[in-house]
Amino acid sequence: MDETDEISLDEASLESVGERLRAAREAKGISLEQVASETRIPQRHLKAIEAGDFAKLPGRTYSVGFSRTFAKVVGLDQDEIGAIVRAGLDAQAGVGEYRPATFEPGDPARAPSRTLFYFSILAGLIVIAGIAMFLRTMFAPAGELPSIIGKEEARPAQAGSGRPAAPRQAAADPSGAVVFTALEPGVWVKFYDRDGRQLMQKQMALGERYTVPADAVGPRIWTGRPDALEITIGGKRVAKLAEQEQTVRDVPVTAEALLARAPQPAAGENPAAPAT
Repeated sequence: MDETDEISLDEASLESVGERLRAAREAKGISLEQVASETRIPQRHLKAIEAGDFAKLPGRTYSVGFSRTFAKVVGLDQDEIGAIVRAGLDAQAGVGEYRPATFEPGDPARAPSRTLFYFSILAGLIVIAGIAMFLRTMFAPAGELPSIIGKEEARPAQAGSGRPAAPRQAAADPSGAVVFTALEPGVWVKFYDRDGRQLMQKQMALGERYTVPADAVGPRIWTGRPDALEITIGGKRVAKLAEQEQTVRDVPVTAEALLARAPQPAAGENPAAPAT
């Protein structure tokens, strides 16, 4: 077999990879939009992979990484899919032209998580604050003097002092409208009722709102970004479905179900201000 035949065979293998991924996705009843939401891979790249057109992807490492991640979501062997794509691309470009990649973007098992990224930033800020406090102590040890206000004067006003107390805020009203607001652009979400009838499915824009229909029977939600959805009931903010990225499905979104997920603030406490 000459070189031309080998390249043609590898191209056919790449096309078969795309066909396998598409067949597995359709068998699970998952749309490309849902895969893009869960993996954060642009839909145009997913379409190129299913078509076997890897030339439209940013590069070899992205092609392999995206294919592995796609395979994992639809239940295929990601190592096998990655090996086939890697071998096919090597053959197309000439064996030995590419060096093996040690990091393949798009692979959640290797890519650093968003939580780790924010933790690194927070740790850096803490170190900087510690250095600043140390320098302040070294060069201005007497920079602050004890307060001359008496202890009794410094205490907050007690009951019967004649000073007005802070207004109390009531908990969210279970009869209020349930509204979801996207805190980031491109948040995919699907709302449906107890019988599976779709109420709304789309990628919400930043700041876009969706009010759950009051007459919907057992409304539920499916999304991969519960941390990017603010929830209000009757104009009062309540706890999110999650504080980090994860797939949530079949979660009831009636006012009663949402209020039952976490304790509501008692009278006199100061909950988060209502969303505007």
